[in-house]
Amino acid sequence: MATPSRRRADNVVKMPAADALAAQTAAPAVTDSDIAQRAYELYCARGGEHGYDMDDWLMAERELRGSRNTPA
Repeated sequence: MATPSRRRADNVVKMPAADALAAQTAAPAVTDSDIAQRAYELYCARGGEHGYDMDDWLMAERELRGSRNTPA
């Protein structure tokens, strides 16, 4: 019975560690303060009309965090 051939170890490609990949691709963290600032800017741009605070917050959050959460 023939023995199976062995793999050559000199052509193996090493993958970077998961932590290294995460550090390279991670966007800077968006804080609530960043979102609040952008929501206030949207509020001012709308003329200071009351009653749309949640809409402003969600729009600001989408703008700031959108690149990671938008479907492809």
